[in-house]
Amino acid sequence: MIMVSLDDAVLARFECSGHRFELLVDPGIVDTYKSSPDSVDLDEFLVLDEVFEDARAGKRHTEVVIQEVFGTLDINAIVERILTKGTIQLTTQQRKEMVGQMRQKIIHSIHTQAVDPRSKSPHPKTRIELALEESRFSVDPFKRLEAQVKDAITRLKPLIPLSFENTRMAIRVPHNAYGGVHQMLREYQQREEWLADGNWACIIECPTAIKGDLISQMMKKSSEIEVKELSS
Repeated sequence: MIMVSLDDAVLARFECSGHRFELLVDPGIVDTYKSSPDSVDLDEFLVLDEVFEDARAGKRHTEVVIQEVFGTLDINAIVERILTKGTIQLTTQQRKEMVGQMRQKIIHSIHTQAVDPRSKSPHPKTRIELALEESRFSVDPFKRLEAQVKDAITRLKPLIPLSFENTRMAIRVPHNAYGGVHQMLREYQQREEWLADGNWACIIECPTAIKGDLISQMMKKSSEIEVKELSS
């Protein structure tokens, strides 16, 4: 992973005992760190492996002060406390960009999960976006995507019809297209087997909203792929 640049870093700030402590961190990893600290490599998360009194001015804290307040010089323990007890300081432009990115992730997630129950087709992303604006849904750049999607769906249901349906399909794939297709279908796969003719077959269950796109992607791998929709 490429470390975020100093210009794109954000401040994690914590104030205690009359002192201010700041870290420069990658904004794209904050949410992951908060939910699962052990899964994050601090060398990727911290832009600089330093605890500052004023990061923008480059003013560092002494080890004496850090030990006095945190009771340790272990950077892992210090980072955890600052991220748990402190706040993330974003510039106006950073917040605008991160909110926009998160909004698009939420829209994409709903677009690929839900269908209009009348047409059995996904709602266009523009329709979802306009409905979110109408509902005055507030996007949090650091809140987990799954939680925000759930909240957004609750706000959208009075405005646009949403149905979360799955489609089961039996798929037969020529052996020479197996690698790419298997990778594509793996998360939806229920059963698989190699057939006597050397081809591969599987049964998948996927959100109805992505059925058409999934079939289209498979056909790009091989026009000889056979797809049959199964009853639930």
